Amino acid sequence: MKIKEFGVEIWMNDYENTCHYNLAETCVESLTVEQLLEMSGKRDTILDELLPMKLTYGAIEGSDRLRDNIISLYQKQKRENILITHGAIGANALVHEALVSPGDKVIAVLPTYQQHYSIPESYGADVHIVKLKEENQFLPDLDELRQLATEGTRLIAINNPNNPTGALMDEAFLEQVVDIARSCGAYLLCDEVYRGTDEEGNGFTASVADLYEKGIGTSSMSKTFSLAGLRLGWLAGPLEVIKAVCIHRDYNTISVGMLDDHFASIALECRDAILERNRHICNTNRDMLDAWVAKEPLVSYIRPKSGTTALLKYDLDMSSRDFCVGLLEAKGVMFTPGSVLDMEGYVRIGYANNPQVLETGLAKVSEYLTELQD
Repeated sequence: MKIKEFGVEIWMNDYENTCHYNLAETCVESLTVEQLLEMSGKRDTILDELLPMKLTYGAIEGSDRLRDNIISLYQKQKRENILITHGAIGANALVHEALVSPGDKVIAVLPTYQQHYSIPESYGADVHIVKLKEENQFLPDLDELRQLATEGTRLIAINNPNNPTGALMDEAFLEQVVDIARSCGAYLLCDEVYRGTDEEGNGFTASVADLYEKGIGTSSMSKTFSLAGLRLGWLAGPLEVIKAVCIHRDYNTISVGMLDDHFASIALECRDAILERNRHICNTNRDMLDAWVAKEPLVSYIRPKSGTTALLKYDLDMSSRDFCVGLLEAKGVMFTPGSVLDMEGYVRIGYANNPQVLETGLAKVSEYLTELQD
């Protein structure tokens, strides 16, 4: 199998541990173990839970406790419809591996997480792209999708809320996507790793797993729940998909770590406190970003309705990589260049980190933009 380099991950690996102001981070500001134990009320009792644990492989498909906590995030899922994976990245990869064969027709949106077009392409699938455009608020053009989704289409891959744009397909919009998928018999994979960060309502838009009999939702503890260090994700979907994925999963996963499973369960059992904290960070920081963009004549964007990221368009005659490398070297601020997202002319900002980091980092970007014009 030959596959393209994963542009975003290579960029992050090269720079995220050396920058001073990380405005490329896509998680809501990560929790410490101490913060999680305080929120869960387990600071004084956690060792009583951990010390008796025998560190075996644990429950192969994920503990009943964890999967039961996860189904509370959905409307129609049961324990057997949930499979635990190594992050959402593992869930996405397993779905593509289990469902896509050479010659299959796959439709993906762009921009999105690169897995959803590069992996099926590497398997020899016939991949078609629906380009997300500013004039459509970075939502898929349903007419274009409908024209592409011919009979026999194997898989449609979407991302909601969208990374990197922060665009949000509400339930009514998703129902139209479901109708298109159903019309051609396609599976509908939705990367829902930012689900729970919507600006309005309770933060959770509908999952395709609840809307469609062939819908598959993937998610994790990383973004919305601020626990990327657990490396724990899952997929929610029909039993036929779970069974197909398990065949592949046996070769590369066996099980996730028992401690990861345990701490994820603790987090989901105190999720109201985590989500209240994280929605406050997201909403406060979105407003800060919005005010900054309004003052910068060289920068424009479509305000994100969810998620932790946004695409910033800059009015400068330079590549996005040159812009980002120059910003890092001059000011220590890290963005993600649009080129690694196949979106040249833009940069991605991750705005849900520490508010002081965001405020200081944006001020540094303003300095850099001023210097570029001098």
